[in-house]
Amino acid sequence: MLSAEGIVVGYRKGVPVLDGVDLHITPGETVGLAGPSGCGKSTLAKVLCLLLRPWKGRLRMDGEVITGFRHDAPAALRTRVGVVFQQPRLAVDPRLTLREIVAEPLLANGFPASGVIGLANRVGLTGELLERRPHEVSDGQLQRACLARALALRPRYLVCDEMTAMVDASSTAGLVRVVREQASDLETGVLAISHDDALLDVWADRVERLG
Repeated sequence: MLSAEGIVVGYRKGVPVLDGVDLHITPGETVGLAGPSGCGKSTLAKVLCLLLRPWKGRLRMDGEVITGFRHDAPAALRTRVGVVFQQPRLAVDPRLTLREIVAEPLLANGFPASGVIGLANRVGLTGELLERRPHEVSDGQLQRACLARALALRPRYLVCDEMTAMVDASSTAGLVRVVREQASDLETGVLAISHDDALLDVWADRVERLG
């Protein structure tokens, strides 16, 4: 289980964005997170991905209390959580091909890049698209590459922070299908953050709200 307990955190001293927030995600479960803009959904996502250290409260992963965040977090814990951000063009190096983007976590952790083909097939990317760079593909195609990258190390938990906000209805359906299969087949716990209540109603097992 991935659990946030009494999380207090912000970006300016003395001005918390989150003040005493609790959330838990069990393996195989998809939890929706809704709320108005500015309520702290993305901030909570950063805490859960070990990218932001809370001022107060505790983060637990599979019973272990997390004490290190960002580069201080052990690799064995960092790789248990995958993340897909809202804006794919801000989440990738524009100089890399889609193949290289998907391969980043594999190579960084000592795995062969041959796994890219299977990941690309899973998210619906053709071999030809893998050779293109971000400016040569659509937002939906680039977000598929970002999802493949997030799944490369078979994470136990996956945070989708407004993953579908920048893509069309067809891409949304494809991305959600892949994530649902991941949750079902590998018992990955998923946090689905979205402004789209209708999407969360059909995607998530339960929906929590901030703000």
